[in-house]
Amino acid sequence: RRPGGQDFVPPPECPVFEPSWEEFEDPMGYIAKIRPIAEKSGICKIRPPPDWQPPFAVEVDNFHFTPRIQRLNELEAETRVKLNYLDRIAKFWEIQGSSLKIPNIERRILDLFGLSKIVAEEGGFETVCKERRWARVAQKLGYPPGKNIGSLLRSHYERIVYPFEVFQAGASLPPCKPRPYDSDDVDKEYKPHSIPLRQSVQPSKTSSYGRRANRLQKDPEPTEEDIEKNPELKKLQIYGAGPKMMGLGLMARDKGARKKGMVQVHKEAFPLPPTDITVKEEMGKNDEDYESRKDEPCTKMTMRLRRNLNNAQFVDSFVCRMCGRGDEDEKLLLCDGCDDNYHTFCLLPPLAEPPKGDWRCPKCVAECKRPAEAFGFEQATREYTLQSFGEMADTFKADYFNMPVHMVPTELVEREFWRLVSSIEEDVTVEYGADIHSKEFGSGFPVNNGRRELTLEEQEYARSGWNLNVMPVLDQSVLCHINGDISGMKVPWLYVGMVFSAFCWHIEDHWSYSINYLHWGEPKTWYGVPGFAAEHLEDVMKRLTPELFEFQPDLLHQLVTIMNPNILMAHGVPVVRTNQCAGEFVITFPRAYHSGFNQGYNFAEAVNFCTADWLPAGRSCIEHYRRLRRYCVFSHEELACKMAACPERLDLNLAAATHREMFSIVQEERQLRKGLLEKGITEAEREAFELLPDDERQCHKCKTTCFLSALACTNCPERLVCLYHTQDLCPCPTEKHYLRYRYTLDELLAMLHRLKVRAESFDSWATRVKDALEKEEKVKQGMEHLEALKAEATERKFPDNELLQRLNAALSDFQHCQNISTELLTNSHSRFGGSLEFVKMTMAELKTLVEKMHNLPCVFTPLEQTLLQSVEHFDTQAQAFLDGCECTRSPPSQEQVQALLEEGDALVAEAPAMKLLRGLQEQGRWLSEVRRTLGPQGGEASVTLGVLRGLMEAGCSVPQSTAVETAMAELQELLTIAERWEEKAQICLEHSRQKHPLSTLEAIVNEATQIPVQLPNILSLQACLGRARAWVTDLEEIQNGEHYPCLDDLEGLVAVGRDLPVLMDELRQLELQVTSAHSWREKASKTFLKKNSPHSLLEVLCPYVNRQRDRRVGKELGADTESLGLTAQDLRDPAVLAFKDGEKREKEAIQRLQKVNLTKPGLESGSFEVRKVARETRGAPFLSFICMCGQPPRLPLLRCHLCKDWFHGGCVPFPSLSPPASPHCWWDWNTRFLCPLCQRSRRPRLETILALLVALQRLPVRLPEGEALQCLTERAINWQGRAKKALESPELKKVLETLQKLKESLGKEENGISDDVIVLCEYLSHLSTYLTLSSPGIEHLLPLVPSLKGPVIELSPAARAQLEDLQLEGDLLEVTLDQTQVIYRLLQAASQPPHHALHSLLLVREWDCLGYTGRSGKAKDSKRKRKSQRGAPGSESVPACHDASESKKTCPLQQASPHTTAQTHSEV
Repeated sequence: RRPGGQDFVPPPECPVFEPSWEEFEDPMGYIAKIRPIAEKSGICKIRPPPDWQPPFAVEVDNFHFTPRIQRLNELEAETRVKLNYLDRIAKFWEIQGSSLKIPNIERRILDLFGLSKIVAEEGGFETVCKERRWARVAQKLGYPPGKNIGSLLRSHYERIVYPFEVFQAGASLPPCKPRPYDSDDVDKEYKPHSIPLRQSVQPSKTSSYGRRANRLQKDPEPTEEDIEKNPELKKLQIYGAGPKMMGLGLMARDKGARKKGMVQVHKEAFPLPPTDITVKEEMGKNDEDYESRKDEPCTKMTMRLRRNLNNAQFVDSFVCRMCGRGDEDEKLLLCDGCDDNYHTFCLLPPLAEPPKGDWRCPKCVAECKRPAEAFGFEQATREYTLQSFGEMADTFKADYFNMPVHMVPTELVEREFWRLVSSIEEDVTVEYGADIHSKEFGSGFPVNNGRRELTLEEQEYARSGWNLNVMPVLDQSVLCHINGDISGMKVPWLYVGMVFSAFCWHIEDHWSYSINYLHWGEPKTWYGVPGFAAEHLEDVMKRLTPELFEFQPDLLHQLVTIMNPNILMAHGVPVVRTNQCAGEFVITFPRAYHSGFNQGYNFAEAVNFCTADWLPAGRSCIEHYRRLRRYCVFSHEELACKMAACPERLDLNLAAATHREMFSIVQEERQLRKGLLEKGITEAEREAFELLPDDERQCHKCKTTCFLSALACTNCPERLVCLYHTQDLCPCPTEKHYLRYRYTLDELLAMLHRLKVRAESFDSWATRVKDALEKEEKVKQGMEHLEALKAEATERKFPDNELLQRLNAALSDFQHCQNISTELLTNSHSRFGGSLEFVKMTMAELKTLVEKMHNLPCVFTPLEQTLLQSVEHFDTQAQAFLDGCECTRSPPSQEQVQALLEEGDALVAEAPAMKLLRGLQEQGRWLSEVRRTLGPQGGEASVTLGVLRGLMEAGCSVPQSTAVETAMAELQELLTIAERWEEKAQICLEHSRQKHPLSTLEAIVNEATQIPVQLPNILSLQACLGRARAWVTDLEEIQNGEHYPCLDDLEGLVAVGRDLPVLMDELRQLELQVTSAHSWREKASKTFLKKNSPHSLLEVLCPYVNRQRDRRVGKELGADTESLGLTAQDLRDPAVLAFKDGEKREKEAIQRLQKVNLTKPGLESGSFEVRKVARETRGAPFLSFICMCGQPPRLPLLRCHLCKDWFHGGCVPFPSLSPPASPHCWWDWNTRFLCPLCQRSRRPRLETILALLVALQRLPVRLPEGEALQCLTERAINWQGRAKKALESPELKKVLETLQKLKESLGKEENGISDDVIVLCEYLSHLSTYLTLSSPGIEHLLPLVPSLKGPVIELSPAARAQLEDLQLEGDLLEVTLDQTQVIYRLLQAASQPPHHALHSLLLVREWDCLGYTGRSGKAKDSKRKRKSQRGAPGSESVPACHDASESKKTCPLQQASPHTTAQTHSEV
């Protein structure tokens, strides 16, 4: 079974070379250097140095090209033979009126061609059946034994292949059709590829199929004999090149379409070219029969029967070609190939019935036996740019492999390629932009052609020998002696590839070298066969596919055939492979077959070149071309003679090779001309063949381009032949023949002589160089003679060779020895003068230098032996001293060692003993350093762990001795102990580990200080112990003081103690004390501070001295402690005096603020309007702004009871009025309002504060807040005492009794009102209305406000002044006391009713009821109020709405809409 894609085994890799920059500078020299290795493989790969990266010089926008179309399975030789065979057998069955269906056996289609070939090898169908060899046939086809495959093969062969084979043999066939065969596998219908129809094209002069030989002529005209042998050709009388008979290719419409089951790749990207075949139209195409048939599918060929036509002029022409009659028209068949007519009964064999499909006559059936035409590539119809081709190529590859193009492995692409080219089922079509002329489209390398100015970098690459535009014309290249530009050989060709695009097996024209450079893109896979195996490869391909070579002997020269490398390797052909990546070269050697394919989208450039070693191969190639009658690209003889004409311009190697080549050519030419003389041809004339076109000097027989000589005839001037084919010139007499020559034999001999002189000049020079280099000591010559020989080699351009290298080496050695000798003598004198900059050589190097100078091939004054002798003498003396020290085993004296070292340093060379002496010196210094460090004079402070480790490292590098080992042991012991204590200290210092008691750490420090090494961790631990002792001392001082310690002092001690790595019991006690102090402070803050309060607890507890507010930002300036002038020490000590002073200043500040705020206009009556306020305050910028927002007055407004400033209802919370128990007692209504700036805390009751003080007394810590709370409590108790004393005066007792009586009398039902109370009738009427309501609420009292009258009691001025002063001081207290509310009721009853305040509060309550403001948390806040304001037994009742700003009922009123404001004005 032949190898397929899955079974493909990659051949071995070809050699890969990576030249250095020095080697890369000479391209031809490097190729000659690697040739012995690389030529054995046929191809090799060269990776340039990494920095060699030529820029891409193609103008991408102007680059347009038309690629070739490649159908992969038509490229492979064996696959193409199979496809041709299947086409012919399919055409045969098509003529029989049936389509070919290929059977499936064992899940693969049957190889009909292989079956036919094997049956023929076994003796034919009858023999195989007779001898029962079908099992052997199945085995040869690769089918497994034991499955009765043989009988299946016999059945398929008998019904499909055998009729065709019989027809091919020329026998008559009985009427036959391929019988249907019942099997599990479905037969696959075969659609012919029609390869000859599409690709039977000869390369034209403008095409690139002929490679570089653009000398193809038209095919010869067909002879009479050819026309007689071919009836169709005789009838059509079509002459000239190209296909003559296309009967085989005539198919139904769209017959060339691919089978549906086959792979269809890029139908749009690869359109089929229009066929060149013109089929003769029928006159009956317009009839209904044709119209009805033209739309039928192409897969079902239709029968075309002759019909009766109404037109009489065609009747006579429709007659049977066999019998000549036109009767029985219904049985007259029209051939679909040539339009001839035949009766069904006149045919041999006769047809029982008309065939179902297209039918062809016996004349057209002969086309099945016609040989295939020459195979070539089609050109695509679309023109591409690099970008459009790249997009198409990348899309194709990504879609085919279903992955990004850069992720497809090269091994996968290689296996898939060889699978596709071997498959007859899958048709994959790709395109390849090959053989694009760089002269027309531009090279990928920079070129100095004047079209554009090059940069410095581009100029460097344009001159490089590896530039493919430069390499063919280098001096060492033979092609530089050809004048014309041979496209592809001297001028590079460009190649734009896509995945699977391939170049088939071929060798270069004239068997020349080729070099290919991949500019960019994906890799290109190469396969190569060495030149010595070229004929073997040709024989294998001819033996395996003789059908292709039978009619196209030079098939391998057309670059259209490929064969699997595994098949070639199986037949003994050596094959190598490689993947050429971007930036790499691939070189093919003479006559090395190579092929390959592209892994993806890439851009390459290739050209030919010829070196001196190619000349013999080139001459052999001409002889090969002569046998194949193949055209030459250039004349080999002309090239050799042109080089021989100017030998002085040749490279020496090239001159020698040309001499050998010319010698062979002249000898052969002499024999050929001698043969002409023997034939009696004596006439001759000189001819400048190089001036003739190549077409006019080609041998008529072998197509060789003549140059040295040719034979012509006077009667046949259009012909000439080379001297190898003199008998093929013409039948004219010999007397008419004459010789046309370019040079006489004497001229050729003279050219040969000049070449010899040029080539042998090297031999004379080489002899003289050998003599000079091999002279004995007594007859040596001077250096001038050697330099003259080198200059001669440079002048004559001798090649680099071994003798020249030896000569250069001798001169270099002489110069080197001379320089060293001069330097030694100079520095030897300067060293005694004190110069130490010279780097000395060793004694061995000095000996080598003396010997080298002695062996020089030229005269040289030898170096004085005294220098070497002095060095040797010193070395002996020093070695004796060292041996004595070793015997005594005692450290040597440093003075003696130093003296020997100074003596050795004065010498010109380094003695071996110097190294040992320096080691002894280093050893002594190290031991001294160790003794100094470990001794008492070293000092403990200077010895650290780093010093010990440094001494240990230095001790390892000094020469070892007993003293050194003892010192190292001592150092190691001390270092180990020190590191162990250092590690213990490190553990103690780490806070994350368990802390140790103070005594334990002190014991560690005391023990560690006994070590004579400075330990950082021990020192740190010692410092920590000092801080711990200081901490204990500070703690004792604080605890033994007169007062409890302050909280901040304890916090500082706790912070310090936590950072110490010492376990201290006192620290835990301090932490508990600090924690309890913080807990008390937090409890006090919750008691006093409001939620989200901007004040601290200390600020709330201290007197509020600074009453200046920035109304616009609503902030207070300064803190209480700052305003009181209290320092930290003041807060530590009892601050009674400071707080007393603060109380006084606070009272004065509030009185000043009241005076300022009372001057501000407000809403004192219900009839006051906002416009009036704004009008009156215009022109007073400061007084016109009120409230915390700093805006002008607007409803609703309410005045603070303490600071007397006005506030908006939407900015601060107003007190909420609860439904009163006695609405007629207006002085009991709580209209007292304190702004947030006057009431800064929750104002807890005095009982709650006393509980905090009790908890404070239990703390062993002093807090500033505790001091302030004690002062505040003392102040509250003092005020409470004064208030009680004032309220118990006779006047105020009487007033309180009067108010109680009035309250009782007003509370009587309807007419039970007391006579001693003055109440207006108007008021009573409103009151009766209110009392008659079924569910009286606070909003129903709004009409009652204007009718309230007062005062209801009278107070003396002294009593009023006393109460007002008490009320002011009570409002300043941040404590809730019952006496505060009693004093407020007395002053309220002794004043006019607060109409405005009552109206505003009732209005706010009404808005709340209507839903203008949210009132959340009402029940919860009321519960808290009741709890906080619960009094002692017997105390006077206080309304729950006392704390206006604290209650959650007193939420701020949102700004009302304009409509709401208008309603408010009307109500007021």
